[in-house]
Amino acid sequence: CPEPPDMHFTTVDYVIFALLLVASTGIGLFHAFSGGRQRTTQEFLMADRSMSCLPVSLSLLATFQSAVAILGAPSEVYTFGTQYWFLGCSYFLGLLIPAHVFIPVFYRLQLSSAYEYLELRFNKTVRICGTVTFIFQMVIYMGVVLYAPALALNAGKIATFFSQLEKTNRNMVYIGGLKAVIWTDVFQTVVMFAGQLAVIVVGASQAGGIGEVWRKAVNGSRIAGLELNPDPLERHTFWTLGVGGVFLMLALYGVNQAQVQRYLSSRSEKEAVMSCYVVFPCQQVVLSLGCLMGLVMFARYGEDSPLDKGYVKTNDQMVLYFVMDVFRDLPGLPGLFVACLFSGALSTISSAFNSLATVTMEDLIKPHFPNMTEAKATLLSKGLALAYGLVCLGMAYVASLMGSVLQAAFSIFGMVGGPLLGLFCLGMFFPWANSIGAVVGLVAGLAMAFWIGIGSFVMRMSPSTPAPALNTTALPLFHNMTTAVMTTLLSASTAKPTGVEALYSLSYMWYSAHNSAVVVVVGLVVSFLTGTHASTSCTNYITDLIATPTVWFCITLYSDTLTHKVPYTYIHVQCRAAALEPQLK
Repeated sequence: CPEPPDMHFTTVDYVIFALLLVASTGIGLFHAFSGGRQRTTQEFLMADRSMSCLPVSLSLLATFQSAVAILGAPSEVYTFGTQYWFLGCSYFLGLLIPAHVFIPVFYRLQLSSAYEYLELRFNKTVRICGTVTFIFQMVIYMGVVLYAPALALNAGKIATFFSQLEKTNRNMVYIGGLKAVIWTDVFQTVVMFAGQLAVIVVGASQAGGIGEVWRKAVNGSRIAGLELNPDPLERHTFWTLGVGGVFLMLALYGVNQAQVQRYLSSRSEKEAVMSCYVVFPCQQVVLSLGCLMGLVMFARYGEDSPLDKGYVKTNDQMVLYFVMDVFRDLPGLPGLFVACLFSGALSTISSAFNSLATVTMEDLIKPHFPNMTEAKATLLSKGLALAYGLVCLGMAYVASLMGSVLQAAFSIFGMVGGPLLGLFCLGMFFPWANSIGAVVGLVAGLAMAFWIGIGSFVMRMSPSTPAPALNTTALPLFHNMTTAVMTTLLSASTAKPTGVEALYSLSYMWYSAHNSAVVVVVGLVVSFLTGTHASTSCTNYITDLIATPTVWFCITLYSDTLTHKVPYTYIHVQCRAAALEPQLK
């Protein structure tokens, strides 16, 4: 392969990057040795339920806006066009539904683990199944998150010394507990915004201005209009991104423990709901920055990409190559962007390890050791976070085989997060579903997910499989939308896969919707066949709790005036009593 131009870090870049690590470490140490000094699991895992709206919302944003998004979104837009931008349409319902449906249930039951709800609704077996599924999901995803910056740093010829620093810094963050994780996320979110904005401003300026960037993107067929093809086999259309993306967002922001834990750390339910509203515009800004960076990359390289020249080995490596190229004569800015990249990875990693430690303690260990002291439980939680870190390092190798980091991340959340979303929906919206149906439905959903996912991976590896086409259409005139729709429908490719191949060709953005639907349908059928759920005091109160805000949400998008009918303290006591009743007998 030809040698790329010589690009390397200067002393200023090293200093800026080191300052990020020192600042993040300082936040972790400050919270480790201040306040209650993380001596209780309530403080370490739940931040004493004292967090306000703004830090929680920025932490929600940072948790999954990792290096995967920073590297993946610009690469996606550079390669396939701006159709990916329509994912922003899914954020509205994807955040509004958790705010008014899921948060009231989790917050009023005063849970530490989202999967504790599954025991209150079904039984302990369902809870353990949900917990193990979540652990499996996050361990795989952490492999992708760790692999992304390592892949980029290899492209930029930056020493692996940074990887060791990042691991050390990650460990310093988690000893400060959830409060340190949240405040570190706030700091790192600011760094992420600054890094991406600097790249766009400087890159657009060098390309002749944002107008010239847009002109080159239009001429290069990278600007997408409304792709209204309803075919679910199409990789990216308005429907796969705007509708399928809603279910992906629900799996992330509705029932994922990493996000639920942040809602539960809020000092009030109102603060938790507001955090969902605040994160909505922030998500749109992050998505826009990623897409604009991809357009600036295209304006600089056009069709003659660094990948085609052999300067990098994968699309995901192009972003850091582009940054080093743009900032070649501007010392300090490459260090800022790499700090941005590591901030994304670090925020996701620290959040994931804290949530993994929480569910392991609350769902798998504490039920078997109810008399464990707070000091011993807190120490064990810290040890679990470290152990999960070591396991995830090994998963980074697996991630290297999964192709595009952005598609790999979304596929993981669809394949494993989708069935978990279906399990929670089965419990919350179908009172007659029983525990047998829940377990069988979850197993069926996971089996279907991995059948399609692995089949799709094997089919993509086949040399006969063509590369995805550009996701672009001509921008339609607003007064002629009917013509645009018909043109889209008629221009769909006639050579479509059939049979099992069609199933393997399902767009990865539909994974979450498809797999959650499998769980619900199979769960309901099995529940009817084995005898519908017998009502208990716990089930009745939970059903009342979820039914009231859900119905009111559908009518007025505001639930406070009706939810006072079911005081959460009384529900909490009744559910605890119902859950403990078999043990007391």
